[in-house]
Amino acid sequence: MIIVFKKSATEEEISHVVDRIKSLGLAVHLSKGEERTIIGAIGDESLLASTPLEALPGVEKVMPILKPYKVVSRDFKAEPTVIDVMGTKIGAKEVRVIAGPCSVETMDLLKDCATKVKEGGASFLRGGAFKPRTSPYSFQGLGEEGLKFLAEAKKETGLPIVSELMDPRDIELLCEYVDIIQIGARNMQNFRLLTEVGRVKKPVLLKRGLAATIKEFLMSAEYIASQGNTDIILCERGIRTFETATRNTLDLSAVPVLKQETHLPVFIDPSHATGKWSLVTPLSMAAVAVGADGLMIEVHSDPENALCDGEQSLKPAKFAELMKMIGGIAATVGRTV
Repeated sequence: MIIVFKKSATEEEISHVVDRIKSLGLAVHLSKGEERTIIGAIGDESLLASTPLEALPGVEKVMPILKPYKVVSRDFKAEPTVIDVMGTKIGAKEVRVIAGPCSVETMDLLKDCATKVKEGGASFLRGGAFKPRTSPYSFQGLGEEGLKFLAEAKKETGLPIVSELMDPRDIELLCEYVDIIQIGARNMQNFRLLTEVGRVKKPVLLKRGLAATIKEFLMSAEYIASQGNTDIILCERGIRTFETATRNTLDLSAVPVLKQETHLPVFIDPSHATGKWSLVTPLSMAAVAVGADGLMIEVHSDPENALCDGEQSLKPAKFAELMKMIGGIAATVGRTV
């Protein structure tokens, strides 16, 4: 249920409605836009049946949210969500780029890569300290040591850090070091994990599952938002189809569809989508053209010897070329890089 307030509504009137809804046992999500203040009442809406909310002072109208995802829907919030991470805004006019190696390997390699992606124009540094791998015998990441390496790279470059969380038990540890928590495709429907990250005050980058529909993707985002954390970045990273020419099939249509359905920023990860470095640049350009708010690009200084996903990683020089090319595309759609 959405409660829309009049422009003239006072803070006292808004607080009164919030208290009334909470007294009925429903969760309250408050959204203050430029034109209107809106409350989302989440829970068993039958509890509101005997409460004439439209009669309360300051209330303009009450509307049901018909979609199963409530807080992340455009019905709840018409204006795009803009997430501020250390002064860098995600979801605004600028197309933001997260870049770095798939996994943290050594301090020297990470620092070299971080310096070069910053020079190339990246806004954030990515690097996996905990790595979910298909095989239990593959490199699983350096754990806390990797997080410490990321912190050193941040100190040297000033780039905010994005790294993946796999286990709810590691939330406190990860939050000590990272600026954006990544939830990988394999954990998109790990509802316990989603609920836990919904309770922390860190932006979350949520990747679409290998075979998830848009509705399932948004319902996973709703798990996070329902706990109070609406700083969520949706990331399309390719879905599994019958095609074998690429690692996955990049669903570019997901960008405009998500933009219609939700107020959350949308990123594209062309590296995991294709599994081939040669396809990263053209698909990055296409992603910006269809309205993506950002990109997540794997960059490695020595991809031939990478411990993880070297075949889809750009070398720093290629990354710098990509940034120039997407800058031109961004300008044609009224954005900047």
